[in-house]
Amino acid sequence: MTQTRFAHIEVDDGVYAPQDDSWLLCDALEDCDVVAGKRVLDICTGSGILAIEAALKGAREAVAYDISPAAVACASSNAERAGVDVDVRLGTLADARYAGPFDVVVSNPPYVPSDAPLEGTGPNRAWDAGANGRVVLDELCALAPDLLVPGGTMLIVHSEFSDPPQTISKMEQFGFTARVIATRTVDFGPVMTSYAERLEAAGLLEPGRREEELAVIRVDRS
Repeated sequence: MTQTRFAHIEVDDGVYAPQDDSWLLCDALEDCDVVAGKRVLDICTGSGILAIEAALKGAREAVAYDISPAAVACASSNAERAGVDVDVRLGTLADARYAGPFDVVVSNPPYVPSDAPLEGTGPNRAWDAGANGRVVLDELCALAPDLLVPGGTMLIVHSEFSDPPQTISKMEQFGFTARVIATRTVDFGPVMTSYAERLEAAGLLEPGRREEELAVIRVDRS
């Protein structure tokens, strides 16, 4: 299991801890077998788990970005502990754009619908993503042509509450191929449980339901 393989990862206060969405994306990256010898970007890296996975699978270069200084420090320490070379950088999606293009891009971005202000670099920025859960996802879609080389692949994990079909539609507008390659239904964790009443009030969640479907979308640029 991926969870066992990465049991050595340590997560500092204020950094998003690997959980079901992380494991699903790691498993999808392993199943796709696209990173060996490639230049790989992990955007919204958090603990660094995806960048470390890419490095362990033979990436020629693994680059990781996060807006949180705490996450950058944590991911750097975890990469060192795992014995792999990951170039961990403090920066935004726009910063990552100027470091591109990349052969492979992986992302576990913020995707929880929330009316909370998107300010600072606190732990809530790892999940809060605007009223429709797509503030970061939409930017990621818009920058995909700059981030991916021709023939490149992008893997993005979503919640059902962040409208995965919209990502597919946006990527297809660029002429890319996009499809769901993995799904998993999981019980709400602490964050989603705390947001459940708000999601119910917004009509996004059936009253009393406390589970969500996660999905990994694979995007291929021809």
